[in-house]
Amino acid sequence: MTRSASILLVEDNPMDVELIIDAFKEARLGNKIQVAGNGKQALEFLFGQGSYGDRKQYPLPDIVLLDLKMPGIDGHEVLKRIKSTDMLKRIPVIILTSSRDEGDRAMSYDNGANSYLVKPVSFEDFLNVVKQVSDYWLILNVEPPLDETL
Repeated sequence: MTRSASILLVEDNPMDVELIIDAFKEARLGNKIQVAGNGKQALEFLFGQGSYGDRKQYPLPDIVLLDLKMPGIDGHEVLKRIKSTDMLKRIPVIILTSSRDEGDRAMSYDNGANSYLVKPVSFEDFLNVVKQVSDYWLILNVEPPLDETL
C-alpha cells in the first residue's frame, strides 16, 4: 500500500506542472503535491521562509522533484543548497528535466541528486515514470532519519 507522502514539485512550466499532477491523479496516487514555480520559491518553502513559515501547513517534503532549467535560481543551485544544509540533505531529490546533457547529469550527481530522470514526451510514458517513482521512492525505499541526532 502506498503511504501518503508529501512531494515538493519544483517546476516553472505550468504545462509540465499540470501534466505531472494529472499523472499522479491518473495513477491514483494520493500524495500531497506542493508546487514551487521557481528556485526562489522552492528555497523559501524548504527553509520555511516568507509565506511558507507555517510548518504545519507546509511541512518538509518526503521527496523533491526538481527541474533544472529555470530562470533566476536554477535547479542546480537549489540542489546544492538542499544537499549542503543539515536539516534538508537527507531528503531525496529526483531531478526531473528535459535535459539529456551529460554535463547537467554529471553536475546533478556531483551535487548529491538521488536520481536523474528525463521527462518523457507522451502522457502514457509520463504516467509510467510517475508510477515507477512512486513505487521505488515512496514504497520500496527505506528513508533515512531526518533528525541529525540519531
